[in-house]
Amino acid sequence: MKKFIAMIAVLSVLTGSMLATQAVTQTVEKEKGTISISTSSEAEVAPDTAELSFSVKTTDSKSMQKASLMNKDISEKIYNILKEMINTSNGDYIKTSNYNASPIYIYKDKKQILDKYEVSNRVTVRTKSIDKLGSMIDKATEAGATNIDSLNFSISNYESQCNSLIETATKKANTRASIAAKHTGSVLDGIKSMNISCSENKTYNAPRLMMAKAMAFGASNDTADEAMPSTSISAGVIKVYSNVNVTFYVK
Repeated sequence: MKKFIAMIAVLSVLTGSMLATQAVTQTVEKEKGTISISTSSEAEVAPDTAELSFSVKTTDSKSMQKASLMNKDISEKIYNILKEMINTSNGDYIKTSNYNASPIYIYKDKKQILDKYEVSNRVTVRTKSIDKLGSMIDKATEAGATNIDSLNFSISNYESQCNSLIETATKKANTRASIAAKHTGSVLDGIKSMNISCSENKTYNAPRLMMAKAMAFGASNDTADEAMPSTSISAGVIKVYSNVNVTFYVK
């Protein structure tokens, strides 16, 4: 019986010691110091890919079929012209989308009456031949495109650019945190948290589509075509940014 009581006493002492050690450890970890660092890295990259969209809108006052056929002819003409100017083996492609055909009504004398039939379509080209964009715009306009819906530039190696910038920003964060820790008599002891982001900012000059060259120059079509310079496109640069926010433990 005495042995049993003695064993219980020993176990109680050991258990109490373990709990006390655990409590001390937890308290130390809670009071562990930290250093928070925010760094960034950026690069200006020349875009190597462009996506250019043209809209084709046709109308006829009497027939939806005529408006549709007219739109089909113009869209196919633009498609074929652009097809000759791209390199499909380089990933370039052309597609048509957003086809819509509908009657347009107006109100006259408080009555809704049919005004015309309208058909619209979109031709989009994605290409790495950025040097040909001005010529594409000129030829598509001459073929009957009614507007430029959009012009967007991008870089094909965006992911690798991001990875490289994140690596640079992370190294910066580690270096700065190490310096700060050293001058406070501490050393880094792991990471508490880390937030990483990568984004881009596109800056370029979008072209304006001159729908009537002759009107712009106040001359005949032949004279205007000769006088009007080809559309100039400035692709500009794409800035890629990486931000890294890290909180280090120190001891």
